[in-house]
Amino acid sequence: MALWDRLKDSAQTMQTQLQAKKTELKSGAFRDASMAMCALVAAADGSVDPAERQRVAALIASNDVLQNFPADDLQRRFDEYVNQLTRDFAMGKVGVLQTIGKVQKKPVEARAVLQIGIVIGGADGDFDKTEQGVVREACFAVGIDPSEFDL
Repeated sequence: MALWDRLKDSAQTMQTQLQAKKTELKSGAFRDASMAMCALVAAADGSVDPAERQRVAALIASNDVLQNFPADDLQRRFDEYVNQLTRDFAMGKVGVLQTIGKVQKKPVEARAVLQIGIVIGGADGDFDKTEQGVVREACFAVGIDPSEFDL
């Protein structure tokens, strides 16, 4: 099976797992960590062009699990994290990873945040090395071994 086929299957499986846990994923920490993760994946290469920002925002709005929260609130938070990362990627990444780390004590939320990052990263058909790298860093921020996600 080609890498892309495995990635597609894995992303679909993760989305199914997320849906099964939807009722448990309603905290403010999960909301913030999810938007921080989406921004981190979008900005993994150090920049986010308007088309990429729009594409990720559309994915966020259409994600069933994230529909627990108002779409405009998610959009605002995503934009804030993206702006933080694009102003100064290194410093922004520290803050974003701290936000992601706030779900560390809730393993269901922590795994869900990581899964959202993988789904967002693979949505364009190319979960590239820089995107994998920032998801791997997020794994460390929440205390989960990246090998659990084949990273």
